[in-house]
Amino acid sequence: MPDKHPRPERPHLLLACHECDLVSDIMIRQDGEWHQCPRCRHALLRPAQNDQLTPALAFTALILLALSLAFPYIAFEQSGLERAMTVTDAASELAIYHHPLLAVIVIATIIVIPAFYLLSVCWIHLSLAARQHLPGSLMLARWLPRLQPWMMADVFAIAALVSLVKIIAMAHVQLLEAFWTFTGYALLLLITVTRMNTISLWQRLLGTLLQPLGTRPGLTAQAQGLIGCAWCGQLQPLGQHHCLRCSSPLHERHPFTLQRVWALLITSIIACFPAHLYPIMVTTSLGQSDPSTIIGGVMLFLDHGDWPIALVIFTASVLVPFGKIFAISWLCIAASRRNHTLDMASQMRLYRVTEWIGRWSMIDVFVVAIIVGLFQLGNILTIEPGFGGLAFSAVVIFTMLAALQFDPRLIWDQQQSPTTSPLKPETTA
Repeated sequence: MPDKHPRPERPHLLLACHECDLVSDIMIRQDGEWHQCPRCRHALLRPAQNDQLTPALAFTALILLALSLAFPYIAFEQSGLERAMTVTDAASELAIYHHPLLAVIVIATIIVIPAFYLLSVCWIHLSLAARQHLPGSLMLARWLPRLQPWMMADVFAIAALVSLVKIIAMAHVQLLEAFWTFTGYALLLLITVTRMNTISLWQRLLGTLLQPLGTRPGLTAQAQGLIGCAWCGQLQPLGQHHCLRCSSPLHERHPFTLQRVWALLITSIIACFPAHLYPIMVTTSLGQSDPSTIIGGVMLFLDHGDWPIALVIFTASVLVPFGKIFAISWLCIAASRRNHTLDMASQMRLYRVTEWIGRWSMIDVFVVAIIVGLFQLGNILTIEPGFGGLAFSAVVIFTMLAALQFDPRLIWDQQQSPTTSPLKPETTA
């Protein structure tokens, strides 16, 4: 029986892929390249480096965020009437019009969660520079990867550009200081996230991974009675509920994973009906109200000849949510089919695209938030949020949760066992 208890480090690292569970033998390199799983091509590890650029980017992004909150974002002028809005107005006006939950979603995804993430990055790197664990640094490291899917500052920035097309047809628009600082903040946040690698970060915090003796690369961790931590990469015996190294929760193959995913998908399908049947916003001008649904907004852009914007909104608000529901449903079916050979490269591409693209459906919700925050002119012109916006946010959130709950290792479990010969991980710049 192989000894499955961690032993001191060896020249190579043994890592179990989070997406297919294959154990790979990785040679430590310092060339800045990503090591990929040889079976599913999932990015496993980027060598830990003394990185000073990442905290600098995070700190700069925080400064730009503070400036974005201090100055006006967009202003417009129509028939002698002028109004400017700040970034926070996009959420506060939603709360004023009896949609506090939608306001919380907007402010949390574009400001609160990203700011917490950037502060955490700065604090963790300060802990590394001090060569001792500052209070809370390990806890923050556990939270960083969990926050990434819910940061949507870049989606809000794109939504602002979509809003401009619609606003320009109604009034003269000015892009003010906060528009440019928020765009810079969203860009630096995106760069910071792409530079972060959880396993490398834990290596810098806790040192090189300990390796279980007798572990064979080229076989799955489950087949060897092991489980790999998805966050710090530590291999350890099955049966552990929390990682021995970073204390993160461990999940082998939860027996109710597919049931939870199906429940979330069904909930999102139910939410689709009010999302598309109820108005997403209501325009009131001189006492006349004009409700607009998602499809109605698409048709309005088409009537004005703005077919590229109509295509963007239709894709983000209709094709992506329904396509994501169908894609995750197929993945659940594929994970339930035994002894059926699948094109696993295609299945993994579908899974990764589905996981990545879901949050971009929030564009339509952010467009409504920006327009509602800007067009408040009393009896002359008022735009209010509709119930359809809240329902559509539920569709986006539940489909994102379904994608995050889905375990792609379940599909690989249904395929033939991998070869017992060692597979060397690939590297990519």
